[in-house]
Amino acid sequence: MLIKKIIIILLCSALVLFSWLWTSYQQALKETLNIESEKLDYSIKSGRSLSSVIYDLANKNIIKHPRYLLWYAKFNGLSNKMKTGDYRLTSELSSKQFLNDIFSGKVIQFSLTVIEGWSFQQLLDAINQHPHIKHTITELPKDNIMQHLGLEGHYEGQFLPDTYHFPKHVTDVDFLKRAYASMQTVLKQEWNQREAGLVYKNPYEALIMASIVEKETGLASERQQISGVFLRRLEKNMRLQTDPTVIYGMADDFKGNLRKRDLLRDTPYNTYRRHGLPPTPIALPGKEAIYAALHPAEGDALYFVARGDGSHKFSATLKEHNNAVIKYQLKGRVKSFSSYKHKKEN
Repeated sequence: MLIKKIIIILLCSALVLFSWLWTSYQQALKETLNIESEKLDYSIKSGRSLSSVIYDLANKNIIKHPRYLLWYAKFNGLSNKMKTGDYRLTSELSSKQFLNDIFSGKVIQFSLTVIEGWSFQQLLDAINQHPHIKHTITELPKDNIMQHLGLEGHYEGQFLPDTYHFPKHVTDVDFLKRAYASMQTVLKQEWNQREAGLVYKNPYEALIMASIVEKETGLASERQQISGVFLRRLEKNMRLQTDPTVIYGMADDFKGNLRKRDLLRDTPYNTYRRHGLPPTPIALPGKEAIYAALHPAEGDALYFVARGDGSHKFSATLKEHNNAVIKYQLKGRVKSFSSYKHKKEN
């Protein structure tokens, strides 16, 4: 009987002890991190073990029960699945959430917004100025970057404007490859859903048109109208006569004021002097501009002129257009050169 009682006491004690350990274990996982400031960024370098990270945080009094956390990792088969990177610790983050973050690689994300209508140079400038992007091609000539990326074609217009999120120290090469892949995906999708009967020979020509539409459009609601004007001009073998292409062709020679002699200056991009599309895009077009280039609005307008409020006056005849130029530009109501068209058509 005595032995039986001892066994029962030991079993009960073991049960109580196990219950206490289990409760303590669960409480430890739920405990929030001891962060005095609003946040703390913690870096896990390659080669570190989970135990070194856990005990380092324990020594800093950020976590209180390191052994329980190691048990959690072991019981769930996660001990060797920690991801390196930079993690953001907050006082609202539980110990279990922290472990799950480092096992899933939920590192701190930074962002860069690429703006519609930027040139490739503006994109490079933004990348080079970002403090959390690793810069590897700053000394590389712009004309050599596509080859360095393992890509073909001209650099302009090939990278999709969007907000990109990325971990610390992503390379500029990886960022550009991602933006390029995004552009290819969007362009392919839109090309496959394009309106029938368009004059484009391939998606790249649509991309060129989209870049022109992007630079010419002040109001988003007018993108498809402007696209329609340019496509009708192409169909009629009329020159596009669009100022942004001239400006792009002038490069650093453009000082902010487009003059008549600039319109007469012959470059591959001067659509006042040359028929058809320019040889490459002139900017980074966004999704909406690509859509507009492939879904032009119906109508008979062949001209448009800026009203001065961001909108345009569209005209079907040269006479109507000239009257609009007189009304909106030549009376001093508009100081901008944008969208000015010669009275003489070629």
